[in-house]
Amino acid sequence: MPTAVVCGFSPVGTSALAGLLKIKIKILKLYTYEQKPDELWFEPPAVLAKKHGIPVTTEPFNTDKVYAEIKAMQPDFLFSFYFREMIPQRFLDIPKLGAMNLHGSLLPKYRGRAPINWVILHGETETGMTLHYMLEKPDAGDIVAQERISLDWDETALSSILKGAAAANRLVVQSIPRILAGETLRISQSSLGTSTYFGGRKPADGKLDFTWSQARAFNMIRAVADPWPNAFIETERGSVQISWALPTSAKCLQGHFSLEDHQVLLGFADGALCVHALRRFDVRSERPTDHMNWLSEIGIPQA
Repeated sequence: MPTAVVCGFSPVGTSALAGLLKIKIKILKLYTYEQKPDELWFEPPAVLAKKHGIPVTTEPFNTDKVYAEIKAMQPDFLFSFYFREMIPQRFLDIPKLGAMNLHGSLLPKYRGRAPINWVILHGETETGMTLHYMLEKPDAGDIVAQERISLDWDETALSSILKGAAAANRLVVQSIPRILAGETLRISQSSLGTSTYFGGRKPADGKLDFTWSQARAFNMIRAVADPWPNAFIETERGSVQISWALPTSAKCLQGHFSLEDHQVLLGFADGALCVHALRRFDVRSERPTDHMNWLSEIGIPQA
């Protein structure tokens, strides 16, 4: 039976691990992370692994101890399924049939951190999931397989990553048996055009600016909608997080809020957003009255 060591987390990690189990890959060990309170919205791969009697550890990965442990296992594959650490070359050299990573974009586009969030921020209508061989240089190895993912106009990072998780499962199930059968699945990324790279994101990067266009503000809101730390408006008097809002043809003066037909509007440079949910001091509300009060309290004028 083919063997693998898996380094993984997130819904993608769980779905891809399920794919390996489906095609009868023996998982020797799962290296993962403890689930934090703000990550309880998905079932981590550790839960699935334990159901199948797979050893699980959350110990620090890049150590001589772990290297010696994996080397002693002599796995056929090493997989990185949304693992949060760069895996050094000495680890990549261990597996007999290669070390592979799942990346949430159509490589070579959107290399780097938080690809799902960046794709939505840029208003893309399509992204994908890529299974590729790992090099020390991140996201640069030959591609094994890709699946395109269509993005709806109101897609969020959450809905996108769930689509990506389903695609990850299919890529694993369809590709790994072909490699085991002796097929060479390698496409050089250099043959697919120019690469793009984007770095990590912090909650502070979600600050909205009333000089932005309606589309740019909406893209920011949906890129960091729940369960991510939300986009926010900040003034000297405080801040309000915008959990959800949608574009509207109704008018509102830029930098102001207004009440139209029992809905609160926020005015940006070329249009308005209709507020559906705000959060302040960890309290989430869908009440327009709360929205008006909270916006007034931080000094946003009413039109």
